[in-house]
Amino acid sequence: MRKRHFSGLEFSLMVLFSLVLVVAVAMIVLLATGEPGTMKEGSDPDIVPECPNIPEGERVDCFPDGSASQQKCLERGCCWSPLSETNVPWCFFSKNHGYSVISESKPDSTHIEAKLTRMDAPSLFGADIKELTFSAEMQTENRLRFKITDANQARFEVPHEHVQSLSDTPSGPLKYRLELIQKPFGLKVWRTTSPEKLLFDTTIGPLVFADQYLQLSAKLPSHNIYGLGEHVHQTFRHDTNWRTWPIFTRDAFPNGGTHNLYGHYPYFTCLEDASGQSFGVFLMNSNAMEVTVQPAPAVTFRTIGGVLDFYILVGETPERVVDEFTKLIGRPFIPPYWSLGFQLSRWDYGSLEEVKKVVERNRQAGLPYDVQYTDIDYMENKKIFTYDMEKFAELPQFADYMHDKGQKYIVILDPAVSTGQRINGPYEALERGNAAKAWVTEPDGETPLLGEVWPGETVFPDYTNQACIDWWVDEISRFHKQVKHDALWIDMNEVANFVKGGIKGCADNKLNYPPFTPSILDDLMYSKTLCMDAKHKWGNHYDVHSLYGYSMVLATDKASKATFGTSRSMVFTRSSFPGVGKYSGHWLGDNGANWNDIKWAIPGMLEFNLFGIPYIGADICGFFDDSTEELCTRWMQVGAFYPFSRNHNAQGYADQDPASYGLDSLVLNTSRHYLNIRYTLLPYLYTLFYKAHVNGETVVRPMMHEFYSDSETWAVHKQFMWGAHLLITPVLDPGVEFVEAYIPDAIWYNFETGEKITDRKATIQMALPEDTIGLHLRGGGILPVQRPDVTTTYSRRHPMGLIVALNDNKAASGELFWDDGDSRDTVASGDYIHYQFSVSNDVLSMQVAHNGYRDPNNLKFENITVLGVTAAPAVVTVSDGNTVISLSDSQIQYDKQVLHLKNLELELGKDYTVNWDVKIPANIDCYPEGGEDQAKCEARGCIWELSSIPRCYYSENHGYITTSKVETLSGITVDIDRNTDFPSQRSRSRDISKLRVEITYLSGRSLRWKIFDPENARYEVPIPLNLPAAPETQENNRHYRVQINDKPFGIQVIRKGTEEVIWDSAVPGFTFSDQFLQISTRLPTEYVYGFGETEHPTYKHSLNFNKYGLFAKDQPPGYKLNSYGVHPFYMGLEKSKNAHGVLLLNSNAMDVTFQPNPTLTYHTIGGILDFYMVMGPTPEEVVQQYTEMIGRPVLPAYWSLGFQLCRYGYSNDTEIADLYRDMKAAQIPYDVQYADIDYMERQMDFTLDQENFKGLPTLVDQMRAEGMRFIFILDPAIAGNETKGSYPAFETGIQKDVFIKWPPELSNDIVWGKVWPDYPNITVDNSLDWDTQVEQFRAFAAFPDFFKNSTAEWWGEQIKDFYNNIIKFDGLWIDMNEPASFVHGTVGENCLGNKDLEDPPYMPPLESMQRGLKHKTLCMNSEQILADGTRVKHYDVHNLYGWAHTKPTYDALLSTTGKRGVIVTRSTYPSSGRWAGHWLGDNYSAWDQLLKSIIGMMEFSIFGIPYTGADICGFFNTAEYEMCLRWMQLGAFYPFSRNHNTINMPRQDPVAWGPKFAEVSRDVLNIRYTLLPYLYTLMYEAHVHGNTVVRPMLHEFVTDEKTWGIDKQFLWGPALLITPALDPGVTVVKGYLPNGVWYDYHTGKAIRTVGEFVDMDTPLEKINLHVRAGYILPWQKPENNTHYSRQNTLGLIVALNDGGAAKGSLFWDDGEGIDTVQNGKYLLTSFSVFDRTLTSEFSMNGLAEADRLTLGVVRVWGVTSSVTQVTMEVDGKPDANLDFKYNSETQELNIDASSQSHTINNHFKITWNTT
Repeated sequence: MRKRHFSGLEFSLMVLFSLVLVVAVAMIVLLATGEPGTMKEGSDPDIVPECPNIPEGERVDCFPDGSASQQKCLERGCCWSPLSETNVPWCFFSKNHGYSVISESKPDSTHIEAKLTRMDAPSLFGADIKELTFSAEMQTENRLRFKITDANQARFEVPHEHVQSLSDTPSGPLKYRLELIQKPFGLKVWRTTSPEKLLFDTTIGPLVFADQYLQLSAKLPSHNIYGLGEHVHQTFRHDTNWRTWPIFTRDAFPNGGTHNLYGHYPYFTCLEDASGQSFGVFLMNSNAMEVTVQPAPAVTFRTIGGVLDFYILVGETPERVVDEFTKLIGRPFIPPYWSLGFQLSRWDYGSLEEVKKVVERNRQAGLPYDVQYTDIDYMENKKIFTYDMEKFAELPQFADYMHDKGQKYIVILDPAVSTGQRINGPYEALERGNAAKAWVTEPDGETPLLGEVWPGETVFPDYTNQACIDWWVDEISRFHKQVKHDALWIDMNEVANFVKGGIKGCADNKLNYPPFTPSILDDLMYSKTLCMDAKHKWGNHYDVHSLYGYSMVLATDKASKATFGTSRSMVFTRSSFPGVGKYSGHWLGDNGANWNDIKWAIPGMLEFNLFGIPYIGADICGFFDDSTEELCTRWMQVGAFYPFSRNHNAQGYADQDPASYGLDSLVLNTSRHYLNIRYTLLPYLYTLFYKAHVNGETVVRPMMHEFYSDSETWAVHKQFMWGAHLLITPVLDPGVEFVEAYIPDAIWYNFETGEKITDRKATIQMALPEDTIGLHLRGGGILPVQRPDVTTTYSRRHPMGLIVALNDNKAASGELFWDDGDSRDTVASGDYIHYQFSVSNDVLSMQVAHNGYRDPNNLKFENITVLGVTAAPAVVTVSDGNTVISLSDSQIQYDKQVLHLKNLELELGKDYTVNWDVKIPANIDCYPEGGEDQAKCEARGCIWELSSIPRCYYSENHGYITTSKVETLSGITVDIDRNTDFPSQRSRSRDISKLRVEITYLSGRSLRWKIFDPENARYEVPIPLNLPAAPETQENNRHYRVQINDKPFGIQVIRKGTEEVIWDSAVPGFTFSDQFLQISTRLPTEYVYGFGETEHPTYKHSLNFNKYGLFAKDQPPGYKLNSYGVHPFYMGLEKSKNAHGVLLLNSNAMDVTFQPNPTLTYHTIGGILDFYMVMGPTPEEVVQQYTEMIGRPVLPAYWSLGFQLCRYGYSNDTEIADLYRDMKAAQIPYDVQYADIDYMERQMDFTLDQENFKGLPTLVDQMRAEGMRFIFILDPAIAGNETKGSYPAFETGIQKDVFIKWPPELSNDIVWGKVWPDYPNITVDNSLDWDTQVEQFRAFAAFPDFFKNSTAEWWGEQIKDFYNNIIKFDGLWIDMNEPASFVHGTVGENCLGNKDLEDPPYMPPLESMQRGLKHKTLCMNSEQILADGTRVKHYDVHNLYGWAHTKPTYDALLSTTGKRGVIVTRSTYPSSGRWAGHWLGDNYSAWDQLLKSIIGMMEFSIFGIPYTGADICGFFNTAEYEMCLRWMQLGAFYPFSRNHNTINMPRQDPVAWGPKFAEVSRDVLNIRYTLLPYLYTLMYEAHVHGNTVVRPMLHEFVTDEKTWGIDKQFLWGPALLITPALDPGVTVVKGYLPNGVWYDYHTGKAIRTVGEFVDMDTPLEKINLHVRAGYILPWQKPENNTHYSRQNTLGLIVALNDGGAAKGSLFWDDGEGIDTVQNGKYLLTSFSVFDRTLTSEFSMNGLAEADRLTLGVVRVWGVTSSVTQVTMEVDGKPDANLDFKYNSETQELNIDASSQSHTINNHFKITWNTT
């Protein structure tokens, strides 16, 4: 708000400009004759510049004051090298300049201090300071501060009200590293990525530190530099071609020059590269300065006072850097809701009557419009705190006039106070100010400095003076009582003065005329402001000039609070400094009505969002000059999307409020239209301000903040975003209706039409006719909206709604913040509502995260619009968690992929889910065997469509038809017939035309459906399940209901409460033939886990037409290769975040196929379809219910949780003995040693190689005596070529008829195979190929039929004989039990009987499927005999062989050893976990196997086999050092932790790699052993309750959808999070920390997160472990093995939550007794902490005395106050004081209870008192 006129100096400069230009050219020619680095006659002969050989872009200017010549340059000891480019420094710094480090110290890990001394070199401007101090603070993980100042004398420092040194140390690993360079002094700041990245390198130029000239340069990693201000930057990204920007607050026009403007911002952000990683640089200095940006790229800061106080802020994205900056300077305020409405103003309405005319015409036009201003013309002669009683006589009533229509009124205040009197008497505000001595003074500190502003001669308030602040607060309060208003607009506070310095002029001294003046406007320090030697309480005006506006804001905020009380009100200011955004908004100043200024407003808004002032905007339609209708139209369009949206113009120019152009004008119509859109979106905009206030997010957002990986966005400055999801593309040029616009890589929807645009990651010509601005919604966003009105007062009473824009994954998320819109500090008081919205799988979740406010208008969500819905929904349901309603047809409108849901009446403040069931055609593959063409497809009665996937699919009614249905209280029985309208599918597989379906309601949370041939019995899986004794007959007790679809027949299972269909087989293609059964189901979501055993690249299945074969096979893990076990079980997540599990109890070869619709198809080649479903509803409950059905997991022996070593290829027992010795010497914890088949005589079970392993029994006895355990391998195959009487295992097996034979009708012979055993009396030639070796050297082998009771007895006898007569053992490892054979089917490969069993009509996609099912196993026609005598084909029970092998082995181990031991088996089937653990097979030494091992463990966790792990460091191939070390770290957290590799490979045990490897292995295994009591307790919980041990993160945090796809991390139980390094060369891993508090296991420090991925420091010797707050983990001091560690005291790790509470438990028994749980011979105790008291309670106390534990050290994390005393209370004993240590830095309390010798089977209570 200023008249446009030029100063005398400006006029003179214009006159002289051409002369100066001519002289400059002449000087260039004259001076270009010198040679670089040389001295001319007359120069100081002692100056010999040492000139660096550097690129031109790296020169640092040694003559920033201009007028350099060769002589002057050399006199400064600098380098002279003229160029043809005049903007490149000709005179640049030599190596002679700078400082040296003379001492350096590190008081602690987060501080560095150094003393600097100046190197001998000429001075630039004199008064150089010889001795400096350097100090650095690593303030947080992301913030580095370093300060350089005079070592001997205090200097001015900015007295910032928010920025303080931190008392806390960083809570996590630093994201940066500071390196000091000694001589010349410099520093380098590195990002600690791998490899490290150099961010800020000051060695590019010297440090200069004189009294009035301070300089520091830094090289940057990229040209992507944003920020610095306040100026007009014509582009958002800086031009790095030698641009110098002055920074010094100034009342000047933002007309596109490089001059300084209103604010002072020595801050910039640098985007490093496409990773998004960015950093910010802030110089906390308020003196006049300039910043040069040069092509190196580099920046040079030159300031003329204060200190160099830098902050480096490191972020993973540009947005995170803003977060860090606003954490430092203060988060932005939340403006009152009404201030987000449209606003009108102008300078000089002339009278209040004219103001009202403007108000009325815009009201009558129906324009959304909330705020009216008056500028200085309302005052009496422009005196603040007065009003013109003639022209504005009714001003005291004007606010009420505005309020009557729901509008607000804002007045302007300037700082300058007139020294004149009022018209009718004294100027009381002046007099009270005089009395308070409120003014800035002359240098004497007493005399008020006089200047001239709008009212004439003035004084200037000193807002740094408390007396002035009190006066200011009082005056505003007084004025408000006279003239009611709603907020304050403060202007002219740079501080502006119409005379230079003051009426008396300014003295000739170094403050007014410093030796160096930055390139500020007019090149005069006191131009248009005060003398630099004027006095403030904070210091000289020289130092605090740029803080004037800042101090005025602080004072005005206090006045606002005093005046408006609990009403929020607001302040917005023209002059600003970092931190102002905490209290105030800003507008971009006195622009002009021209097309340049409409453009330049966008970079300005983007920059102020970086600066922490998101409440920002420009004067719409321009302040100076008349605005054309076209310009004002386009400006009103874009201005409708300024956060601060105000139309404002200057004195003497035409009206430009929208209604002034006429009621039918384009300006008015387009203004009304886009302001209605603005008002519709105000809930979204308001929420963005909340997120700015809480998280430091930007509101107006640069495109590159969201799409930083796309370099095309880095320079976009003609488009901007609201938050992450609304893209605004304005027209910024005259006569234009097509705009070049960039469309980033996302789905975008036209906001006004809902249409999805086809362009992405492309520059397009966007059609924007004269009435249109580009508005596009980004897919993935949910925007809260409200029906608009003419003011926010009225719009806030209207119903709300949501706009959902689906992304590529058909997902979206968003938030809503809502309060009363006017009260102060609602976030702090909790008086607000905060919603979290999300869409996944066609379900909108509306969750109230905080509910502290009730809106008096009883608001409801009325309409929801969903963009990107690909088909009309069949049904839409809404649930509040208690009831589910289906919307009527009138409430649902679908058109062109836009779904409108209307008249919903969803109450604000309640949770809801909205489910639209969009059924995409299933298109089930009609030719799953492949090789289809159109003729083959149509011959099956199917549809051929080339463009479809699959190309051949079933028609709609293909399948079966319901013929009868009988419903009872316990289930449904259905008879179905094949639909004979369609031909038979496979001539070799007879269709079964009539089927029966029996649906049984097993329990309230489980059900079964069985589909079978009612006329002819078929094979059924002979595994007994633990099913309820009686079905659930009470409808109200069931959590599901079942519906039958008649044609095509299908079963639908619906979850009550959410009405989600979680099983829906009413899809075409159901087939039931003799050797081909197919059934498909729709899935509720794409989140499916399980099915095995096959290698999956991710834990969550990819549904992109992936097919997996399931058939037990000796097959090392590989992608889509069927491996050792079969688990036809999956867990699925639902849209409601519930979970369910489904088991198909079928043991025939099968496959499962996923389609993205999403659907699942089963193909199996025999048996029946016998499905079991468990309903959860949590993932953990799914596993509990599943294991309740199939059998709870076995409780392994305690010692089996220790570390284990094995290899195939030990050459003799000496090698094992040496390994044991070396492991002991290295003190690596280690409990179990294995022997693979090499210990046997010719690889035959139950034998010992007497040549190489004769001493093994003695070694085993020795090791066991020292607490070690031994496990031997046993394969099922028994050699059959031994001399009679020499091999009892075979001979007794023959006698007992235990081996698998042919069916009697085919032969009475054994079905012979070949495996590992060799013929007797041969020498194996390993040089021959494998098949030749098998043929010539491998003995015939017979396979025991473990179904038979006689086989189990025989097997047990062999094991017992081996134990008693040959060698002792503690556990058994059973392998090759798929069963594996080295010949295919049988010796000679001639399988007898039905060829369709070996090569069935349909072959699942199995490894070597072309070889038939017999490949590497037995003939499918082989016969086995069940325990009840039933004869079955191996074809049906092949997948059960390992299962049948396991229980007899387990029983034999227990009966032989009399102890629990452990069984580890390779082949598994559901319920194998009742007796055994499992390892993930013969894996490879490769980095990808680390991740796949986590996925495998998590899958076996849900399969009910928690004792699982992979071969650490890999079985096949040569391990590599780093990979093996990382695998040892990961493997230390496998439940089954074993390092194992194969023959002819190098050793990979921990002592094979050298001392460092051994040390790291020891350290991580010590952590494992420390936590074994916790792990053992988890194993107990699995055994008793069916809990998982290795736990996917989603099991604990299922409501957090980010966890649904996480598989690179896992939990031990609920409380220990493991984040391993899984890739080569990494030193930082990105891990997810769910919402809450987590403690770093290694340091005990708390980390608070809101559910985010964080960088975790991971040097080679570290694995990241985090303990979840609220839990207690039992622990023991580790020892070399568990025999000794179990004897140590029990400790507790107590991880307190924010409420100071925690809980945990301990299971303890003798560690190896049989059935200790069933017999009650154990201790189960729980621990809890509340209110600083730890208590124990036991629920079972049956522990033998010898096994009782004594309480030791309790480590309590998260104790926030110092502890004064710790006492222990035990029944029957006096209270005892315990020794303790408290670390205030880590907030860890260590309590030592050892002195009390307290056994934990007795209650105790420990209390700590705090200060």
